[in-house]
Amino acid sequence: MEWKMCVNFYATLRQVVGAKSVEFSVPAHATVRHLVDKMLAAYPGLRKELFDEQGHLYGHVHVLVNGRDVPYLENELDTELKPDDRVSVFPAVGGG
Repeated sequence: MEWKMCVNFYATLRQVVGAKSVEFSVPAHATVRHLVDKMLAAYPGLRKELFDEQGHLYGHVHVLVNGRDVPYLENELDTELKPDDRVSVFPAVGGG
């Protein structure tokens, strides 16, 4: 069984994906990591925006599931998603 997971992108990431939100098909029991892999497959330009050379999510990038940042989820990137979860991705935001 698969479902559509809507991901909202913000700031400069919208330029990379060309939209405010994108739907991805994910299988039942997909994890945040699985969804991120789908995002990278569809939009390879996201890799340099989200991950360092060692494949670790940049500390200044925020992947939120229902408003909670990935480092604060029970299993971080390996947290299982539910069909009604809200996922948002924010790049570093600077200003003065």
